[in-house]
Amino acid sequence: MDAAIVRTTLQLVIPGILLIFGISFVCTWLIDRKRHYLLVLAGACVFFALAAGSQIFSLPSGAGPNAVVSGAIYTAAVITAAEGLLLRSGKTFGLYADVMIVCGFTALLAYFFYVDRNLLARVYIQSFGYGFVLLVTALRLSGLMRGRVVDRVLFWILLVFSIQFFPRTLLTIGLSAPSDRAAFANSIFWQALQLSLGVLGASLAMAILAAAVTDVIDDLRHQRDVDHLTGVFNRRGFEERIAGRLRKGGHALLLCDIDKFKSINDQYGHDVGDIVLKAVARQLELSLRTGDILGRMGGEEFAVFLPDTSAREAQECAERLRLAIQSCKFTDPDLGSVTASFGAGVLAPGETWSSFYKRIDGLLYDAKRGGRNRTVSDIRLVSSLANDTSDPPFSLQAHRA
Repeated sequence: MDAAIVRTTLQLVIPGILLIFGISFVCTWLIDRKRHYLLVLAGACVFFALAAGSQIFSLPSGAGPNAVVSGAIYTAAVITAAEGLLLRSGKTFGLYADVMIVCGFTALLAYFFYVDRNLLARVYIQSFGYGFVLLVTALRLSGLMRGRVVDRVLFWILLVFSIQFFPRTLLTIGLSAPSDRAAFANSIFWQALQLSLGVLGASLAMAILAAAVTDVIDDLRHQRDVDHLTGVFNRRGFEERIAGRLRKGGHALLLCDIDKFKSINDQYGHDVGDIVLKAVARQLELSLRTGDILGRMGGEEFAVFLPDTSAREAQECAERLRLAIQSCKFTDPDLGSVTASFGAGVLAPGETWSSFYKRIDGLLYDAKRGGRNRTVSDIRLVSSLANDTSDPPFSLQAHRA
């Protein structure tokens, strides 16, 4: 087989791989079409393949037009990839900056071919320029280091990929460029460039794809585990998130049930009932500590998991939540105040989730049967506290509003 055909075929491998990644980005976007950054990244893959094709097949013909056109498309590929990565995190360079960067690179490449013909200058402009753009992108995405494992891996690959442009160029081309096109194609610089694109470029594309797929999976899991009306965890999501913490005691559970919710639905309609549910969920969220887990268990019942909480602290928390719900104000003056009843207790060592939930549910129904708008817990307080006419920080029996 002719050596030129072999060389051309090998040169097409990297753009071909990136085209496959581009197709993968589009397919991932089709699963979740609100993630538009995937289309931007697919566009970057297409730009790179077009730039490589322009170089490999000498389109347009002529050394000058080919150097300028392929360089402009390579620049578009780099800035598009940077924008796709930034868009994933809600950031951007902006269209004006993108256009100026592409035009600036293209003007410099044209100058150092047509005015001051200097291949070495063009090499450094592209290598250092692309490295700088990607390094700035990585620094702007440094927040990924506080994210999931896939985000941290993506950040480090992007950082290494951006930095390698500088030492690789200095070490492989130094201060003298190859004399002609054939020598350039066989130079250490060109071979090292292909290797870095093949290894680090493909690794970066794989990390981006893995992060994108993880985003989609997390979003689907969120939709599965979150109650669409109130925005808090549904029963499945709630139980899944506390499952790993049930191996030891010392955690508390609160069960909350909105008082006379059926009457609210019957009298004011389900639209008003939905407003009440959302308002109660919001009040519960605002009143909880960081690390507490809130879920809607179904209907008008909510659950709160309190890690590393004593029985007395759980009861105090339940009372605080009860008063917060009672303080809700609604635009419908006829609705008046909405109240809720609470059951509160602490997980005993070795107790199963089923028995724990059933026990706290029994306390909740004790509160409902005892007159509603009150907390019943597995702490037994002195009767004087239960009969106090003021609202204490916690009580076995809270007074009606």
